[in-house]
Order: sequence, then C-alpha cells, then structure tokens
Amino acid sequence: MTKKQKNTLIRILITAVLLVILAIVEETGASGKIAGEEGFGTYILLGLYLIPYILIGHDIIRKAFKGIIHGQVLDENFLMAVATVGSMVLGEYREGVMVMLLYQIGELFQSYAVGKSRRNIASLMDIRPDRANLVITEDGVEKTVTVSPEEVEKDSILVVKPGEKIPIDGMVIEGDSTIDTSSLTGESVPRTIHAGDEVISGTINQNGLIRIRTTKPFGESTVTKILELVENAGSQKSRSENFITRFARVYTPAVCILALVIAIVPPVCNMIRGAAPSFGDYVYRALTFLVISCPCAMVISIPLGFFAGIGGASKAGILVKGSNYIETLSKLDTVIFDKTGTLTKGVFEVVSIHRQKMSDQQLLKYAAYAESYSTHPISRSIVGAYALDIDRSLVTDVEEISGRGVGAVVSGSRIYAGNEKLMNDIGLECPKCHDGGTIVHIAIDGEYAGHIHISDVIKESSAGAIRSLHDMGVKRTIMLTGDAEEVAKSVSYDIGMTDYRAELLPQDKVSAAEEIIKGENGKGKVAFVGDGINDAPVLTRADVGIAMGALGSDAAIEAADVVIMDDDPLGVAKAMRIGKKCMRITYENIYFAIGIKVAVLILSAFGLTNMWLAIFADVGVMILAVLNAIRTLHVD
Repeated sequence: MTKKQKNTLIRILITAVLLVILAIVEETGASGKIAGEEGFGTYILLGLYLIPYILIGHDIIRKAFKGIIHGQVLDENFLMAVATVGSMVLGEYREGVMVMLLYQIGELFQSYAVGKSRRNIASLMDIRPDRANLVITEDGVEKTVTVSPEEVEKDSILVVKPGEKIPIDGMVIEGDSTIDTSSLTGESVPRTIHAGDEVISGTINQNGLIRIRTTKPFGESTVTKILELVENAGSQKSRSENFITRFARVYTPAVCILALVIAIVPPVCNMIRGAAPSFGDYVYRALTFLVISCPCAMVISIPLGFFAGIGGASKAGILVKGSNYIETLSKLDTVIFDKTGTLTKGVFEVVSIHRQKMSDQQLLKYAAYAESYSTHPISRSIVGAYALDIDRSLVTDVEEISGRGVGAVVSGSRIYAGNEKLMNDIGLECPKCHDGGTIVHIAIDGEYAGHIHISDVIKESSAGAIRSLHDMGVKRTIMLTGDAEEVAKSVSYDIGMTDYRAELLPQDKVSAAEEIIKGENGKGKVAFVGDGINDAPVLTRADVGIAMGALGSDAAIEAADVVIMDDDPLGVAKAMRIGKKCMRITYENIYFAIGIKVAVLILSAFGLTNMWLAIFADVGVMILAVLNAIRTLHVD
C-alpha cells in the first residue's frame, strides 16, 4: 500500500472505533448524563460525532469546496458533502458519519485496485535498462565503462553480463548465451543466441557473457517504443468510456435538480392543502436520493476495466495502444493477414526433391555448389539443406541470370539451377510440379536432372489461430500475398482461410484491403495483421492494425494499433478474446450500476429507503463493479 492509502486505512479504523464507542454511549443514554440538560446534551452529542466525521471526511469536504470555487460543483465529492452535512443537520449523526466512512472504504478499495492494476503493468513493463557497459579504447587499450543507455550511439560495442538487461537493440558479435524474453513476449522458454543473431532491448541475458554491436540509438530501440506505447495507451478512449463521461455530465445535475424538487415541492404542496409540511422528512429523502445517485461506480469501474484489460494484454505479450482498440477488437468481422512472416516463418526450406537419374543427395550437392555464391534466400535454403562444407574451388564460371536462376561449372560439369523459364532458355522441357511453393529445376550438362521443392514454412500455430477466430465469430479470414496463385491457394487451404488474394504488389495490397473494407460497408470491423514495411499503409487503413512486433519492421509497429510481441498468430485470437471479455465486463457494470441505482432512486423518491440502503446503492455497487472490472487483468 502507498503512504496515502495507509493513512486512509488508519483514519478508517480510528473512525470505526469512535463510531462504535459513540453508538454505545448514545444507546445507553450516557450522553444525557454527561451533558446534564437534554438540549445541551444534543449539542454535546453533535460535537462528539463531529470528531470522527471531520477525521474521516475532511478531505472530501475540502475537495467539494475546491470544486465549488473552480466551477466544478456537481461531482461525487459535492454529493457526499451535501448528503452527510444534511444528515448531521437533521440529527442523523450516526448515519452521516457512517455514510462518509463507507464512502472512504470504497475509495480506498478503488484506489488499491487501480494501484494493483498499475503495478501489474509496471512490473510487466519493468524493462527499461538503467545502465550499459560501453567498450571504449583509450591510448590503444580497450576498457569498459558504465554509462546511461541514452549516451550510447549506434554502432557502439556493449558488453552484457549474465543477469543484465540488454540495454539497446543490437547484433551479437561475440559469445553464446540464452536470453529471457518473457517481459516482452510473455514466452517463458528462453531463446538461445549466438554470434550474428539480433537481440532486442529489455530482454535479459541469462548465462553467458556477450558482446553486441548496437543497431539503433536508445531512443529508437524496442524498449523505448514499448514504454511509449504503454504510457500513451490511456489517451485513446473507447466509445464506452466517452459515453460514461457524457452520461455523468448530464446525469449529475439532473439528480441534483430532482433532489431539490423532492425536498421542496411536496412540503409546499402539503402547505397549500393545509397539512403539515414535514420539511425534515422530505429533506432526508432528498439527501438519501443524492447519496444513491452518485455515479462513481460507473465513472470509476469502466475506465478501470479498460485499463486492466490493457494490463492483462501486456502480460500476454500484446501491446494495445488505446482502449478504443480494445473495443474494436471485440467487434471484428473480418481479419486480413499478410502471409510471409505473419502466417509463415519467412524462412525458406527444402521440402522435397524430385529426381530422375541420381540420388537426392547427389542432386542437392550439384544445386548447392551452383548456388553457393548467391545470396538469394532460395539459394541460401538449398545450401543450408545440403549441410556439408562446400569447396568453392570446385566452382567456376558462375553467372547469375536475373529472374531465372544461376549457372556454374561444378567439377567440370555445367550446372543450371532455376525456374522453368531458365530451362526453356537452354532448350529443355521440365515436368509440371503440383506442389505449392517454389520449384528449382536442375540441368546437368544439357540434360534435365530433377527439381527441388522449396517452401516458406507455415507457423505451427497459424491453423489454430484461424480456427479460434472463426469460433469467436469472425466471418472472413483473408490472406494477401505477393506469391504465386498455387502457393497462396495451398497455404490458404492448409490453415483454413476463407479467401485469399495472390500475386499482389505492395500497392495492390492497399487496393485489396480497401475493397474488402468497402465491402463491409460499415457493418463490421476489419483488422489487418502484418509485419513488413510494405504493410504499414494497410495497417493504418484498417479499423485496427495488428503488427507482429518481435521481427516486424519499425514502420509496421509504428503504424499498428496493436503489437503482438512474440510473432505468434494465436496472439490475434488472444487479443480479440481480451477485447470481448473487457467489453462484456464493461456492459455488465453499466447495466448493473444503472439498474440498481434506478430501482433504489425510485424507492427513495417515495420514501421507501433509508440512508443505509443508499450507502449500498452507492458504495456497495461501486465495490462490486470495481471487483468485476479488475477481472480483465486475467487473460484466459
């Protein structure tokens, strides 16, 4: 608990003890004996009750006066001050103190709940490094100095010891280790890193000393961007939050006017009819009406629910830039996916080898040697699949044929490796391959030797993610890709997409997304999920843009409204599930709070309630609503 919360708790306990003592004194008639005279005893009793009242309610009274001075009269502090002071004036001392006491208990509970939500987010986002071990050279001697991460420039060399946070995004240049990425991705399994691997700031080096070369300044690193996203998340309000704000502005003055009507109109009517006005009874009804009417249950619990939802999403490795996107996620009708790097790993692998006259390994060897000088991802996948050392001295006369493939002499044999067009160029016909993916045909000394099937590997969770989205009510899942029709069709079928668009250029993706969004005609919400620089325009155009953050480009992360930190497509389904849960709890709180208050307000207007029921309708409803709201911290 904070110091302020502890002080409030102490005040609550002391007030409760004093209230019990005064209740005993009043019930036993000891107050009259102390005062001597009945009228004077009333003043003594009022003075005694004012002690716990001022102790527990002085801050509320002070806030109410400040609100009046600054023109912000009709808030919960004003309502509580008027209701409790009125109770004291009417001689209901015990009820006046009790109302203030229970209100402060509710405020303490709400403060603790908000603090817990903030602490959860703070602990999850406690990734800002406080120091960096910078390697410098002085007089030809290399040494390490500890500096603030803000002072480290791009292309600097840093040493990260076991147990330390990686301060800035970079590339490992020396050392092997494992890193804990749970604070960013929610993934508990450590990741093994070696020289040449990229690492991101905020992750923790677990067991080996590593040296990294920074690839960004601190201000542009992952940890800084994540913290900015979390800090700014509250600035984007949902429609539900805006509704409550507008509702409170109209509702509060309306109930104050109604309370005034209850206090004045019936007594005046009684006087006109010649009956006793009973001002005291109707003023008590009006004060009870004011206590009941306080809208703090909705004003507090609904923003808290969204805040807790953002915190729960952060715990799951999902960064949501505002509560308005939580609401949009709950209403998704169509989800558009980029393929490479989103539904697939973006890593090409040899899937199968089809040959005519030689072994698979022999054909793969010829292809790997021919491709050994190329840096193309397809060439790298073939060399990687061969997995043996390549003696480049055996490779001569290498030529890269743009848009076709490569040619080379390997151990005296002329090798061509490439697509069907390359085979046609050298006068060879090649068989059709019905496998989806990239086909590399191989020719040796003018004869067709076979082909290698290479495919971008589908992520293990892609099919499960699409299935989960459909189960939650998403009607259409559409894949956009620049790949060939056969490849797109195969991937789309394998993971259960409802539709796909293939052979799209970057500008075509925007047009395709626009067409899909217009097709919804405002009836449903559309999300786009992508990770590349070319996805940024579509991420911006969709109702909610979702970026794969761990490997995604900076432009995509900046343009997105939601960032999935572990690149797992299941994160999209999880984000939608969080959105639905948050909105369900929000509407539960709205209906519950309004329903209880309207029912008790009607009873109060007819004098069928007392201050105790008013306390429940205010503080009790607020506590129950806050309890319900913080359930959004827990992700299913």
